[in-house]
Parts: sequence; structure tokens; C-alpha cells
Amino acid sequence: MARAINQYACQLRNHNPAKIECHTLRHNLPEHPEPILCIFSPRDKDKVNTMSIGLIIIGDEILSGRRQDKHLSHAIKTLATRGLELAWVRYCGDDDKLLTQQFREINTSGDICFSFGGIGATHDDRTRQAVAMALKQAIKPHPDAISEIEAQFGEEAYPNRILMADIPETARIIPNPYNRIPGFSVNHIHCLPGFPEMAWPMMEWVLDTLYSNLKMEKPIQKILTLDNAHESRLIHLMSDFQDQHPTVKLSSLPRFLPNNRRELELGLRGLKADTETALDELKALLTQHQYTFTETA
Repeated sequence: MARAINQYACQLRNHNPAKIECHTLRHNLPEHPEPILCIFSPRDKDKVNTMSIGLIIIGDEILSGRRQDKHLSHAIKTLATRGLELAWVRYCGDDDKLLTQQFREINTSGDICFSFGGIGATHDDRTRQAVAMALKQAIKPHPDAISEIEAQFGEEAYPNRILMADIPETARIIPNPYNRIPGFSVNHIHCLPGFPEMAWPMMEWVLDTLYSNLKMEKPIQKILTLDNAHESRLIHLMSDFQDQHPTVKLSSLPRFLPNNRRELELGLRGLKADTETALDELKALLTQHQYTFTETA
């Protein structure tokens, strides 16, 4: 699919395919003249200069329940096939003020963000305007977006479809293999349609074109199951342990068993070296407090 999309991206209207290279869209990034090389870990920002990957899923219809979100589960799988992991997700309605605030925060963070929905031409599609306001940019017709929409729809591009060529002034277009109405990128914010059949191959194009060298060390998880342990009696121990191991996430999950018995599952999740060190220390700590446990993962 990625090859087909890249071939499609080379066929912009009013250009000679023999004279245009695939990096016309790919490298139209003054701050990143080559595909981005970045090796990072999902929750390790204090150790290295990294970017996390997040989603913002937009639409009143999602929040009201009229439409079920499908982007989150698909994005997790799409990232996983590339050795990447999702760090956060936000759901927002079609609200100018809220969206502007979200995009401003995301842009400041430097995270990679895939935004789904709200880039159409109707009055309730507010993503283009919100991104522009967040970055203090004007909205202007983009020549490549105009060419794509005209090539697909001809005279029927006017007067309405062509409005979707109006995007923030520094944006680059994201090719849409479904109907050639493009999405757009500003910095590391990538705005896609809400329709899965359009958005999902466009997300793949962004990942494979702009972030093909992006690497993430995959976290590991270790689980200790404590026999007949009360979570409430371990609150301070767990809090102190978490403070001592900020790069590893400690979780607790109590279970109630027959005959008034119970067990407590303690999970550790983080990078391999950090997690293994934390696991050894947690085992020693629990043994010191005379808890019996088994390692189940």
C-alpha cells in the first residue's frame, strides 16, 4: 500500500511525473530536509530528547455516541507493526476554543500528533481553523491542494469542494488515495479526514514517508502476584517505590477469591534494563516485608 501511495503522490496535477521526484511532498519540510531519524522511548523524555506519538480524535458525533470511534484501535495496530507505541489520545468535540487550546499544547510539546476529523468544508468542521489559530497562522489556498481537488472533480470542485484547499499557510499536503482531497501537516501535527478508508492509508503514508527511521525501544512488563495481600496495606510502600523508580510504571490490581481470600497483582512496565532492575528491588522489598509472591510474567 505504501508503494502505491508514494506513486500516487508523484502524480500531482500540472506537474510532469518525469521531472518530479517522490520527495516533492516528502521533503517539503524546511526543518526536516531528510526523513526524520529519532530513537526514543515512550515515557523516557527526561533521559533523551524524544517525541511521543499521540492522537486527537475530533467530532461531536463521537462524543454523543452517534458514531463509534475506530481510529484508536487501528492506530495502535498501525504503530505496532512499525515498532512504535501510542503515548496518549484525546477526544474533542467540534469546538473552536477547545480545539485551539489542544493544538497549541500539542505543538508546544513537539509530539507527533495524528488528528482525525473536522477538515471538511461544512460549518461544523473546525480543525483547519483551530490549527491555524493555535499556530497564529493565516488560512490560505494551497496550490497543490487546489491541483489535487481540481484533478479529481473538475468543474464540480467549485464552489464548495475547493474550500478544502484552504489550510494553514505553512502546511504541507498529505495525499489522499481515496478521492484526492488532501489532508495537511504543520510541524508534527498531521490532520486527516474522519473517514477510515481515507485516513488510515494517509496515516501510513505519513509514517512511512516522514518517519521511516523512527525507532522506539519497546517496553516490557513484569507481574508479581501476591498471595492474600491487602492493597491498602501497601499504599505507602508502592508510593515510595514509584518515587524511586520514575522511569518504570508500577500498577496494582486486587482480585477477590472464594473463601474470603484475595490476591494482589503488581505490574511493572518500562524499558528492559530499568524494569529488570526495579523488579529485583521490588522482590527484595516484598520479601523483607514477608509477602509471598509468584512471578507470572
